[in-house]
Amino acid sequence: MSDVDASQKPTIIELLSFRVGGQDYAIDVASTREIRGWTTPSELPDTPAHILGVINLRGDVLPLLDLAARLGLKTPEVNERSVIIVTEVDNRTVGLLVDAVSDIIAPSQEEMQQPPEAAKGNDDPCVRALTIIGEKMIRVLELSSVMPSTVATPERLVSA
Repeated sequence: MSDVDASQKPTIIELLSFRVGGQDYAIDVASTREIRGWTTPSELPDTPAHILGVINLRGDVLPLLDLAARLGLKTPEVNERSVIIVTEVDNRTVGLLVDAVSDIIAPSQEEMQQPPEAAKGNDDPCVRALTIIGEKMIRVLELSSVMPSTVATPERLVSA
């Protein structure tokens, strides 16, 4: 019998992996409220190009963000596999349009790597870590960087 104390166990992080713009990404499972099929958003005037509009989630109005456009990737056509990941970070709830949800993965903290300095594009990078699962390099997103303050709350969208 192995006598491993809790401090020696690797810290495991549960991530929801998905595809967007032909690339593999992941977000913290704890920030995911739900996954739902495609819903055509109601467009709003004068919003950034990566904001597709708003959707109704059981009476709550949520901004819908085109994650591919937000990350500077080519936006694929919406199809039957397209899904919306409803996320919540810092009391901000936003729907993220992605190509498809892949799996829940659980890399250890030791399996997570920082992006190389040369690959960091700005002061507030969207990618906080990289992990390799099988042959796939998965980019772990920092949701607070992906969700700009301009879409912080539905009330703010309405009052703007």
